[in-house]
Amino acid sequence: MTDVLPSRSSSAPDAGLLFVRAVDGPDELAVHHRMRTAVFVNEQGLFAPDDRDVHDDDPFTVHVLGSVGAEPAGAVRLYPLGGSAWKGDRLAVLPPYRRSRIAGRLVRFAVATAAERGGTRMDALVQTANVRFFLSLGWSAVGEPHDLLGLPHQPMTIALR
Repeated sequence: MTDVLPSRSSSAPDAGLLFVRAVDGPDELAVHHRMRTAVFVNEQGLFAPDDRDVHDDDPFTVHVLGSVGAEPAGAVRLYPLGGSAWKGDRLAVLPPYRRSRIAGRLVRFAVATAAERGGTRMDALVQTANVRFFLSLGWSAVGEPHDLLGLPHQPMTIALR
């Protein structure tokens, strides 16, 4: 699995190399959590005082960081659901980097990581405002949207093999 995914995006004001990889150590995990807190607690008000849950303490959970150049820009986590199914969630991109294409790199990295670990399917609950983005990455909507934390979320899935 490649840790560095170079890309140039001339339309983004912060264009530069995009880097995505699993966190390495407690300092990077703290950065990962700070980005999630900035988006899900401070910006969206979905959680308080943070968004951590039992999956964050599970040794099988993979916490991922994305950066634009040297600047931390986004995070996502993934974990096995049982059998060959995986879940991707907590995709967070800081506002200045939302046009940098780091979100797509984070999602693709999560999908590839789950596949490399034996997964055949990945599921996610996606805020409905982001459904079109996930569709563009090959995901499919499953069923109808439903309320989660006061926002409509669409169940989505992608085959990993």
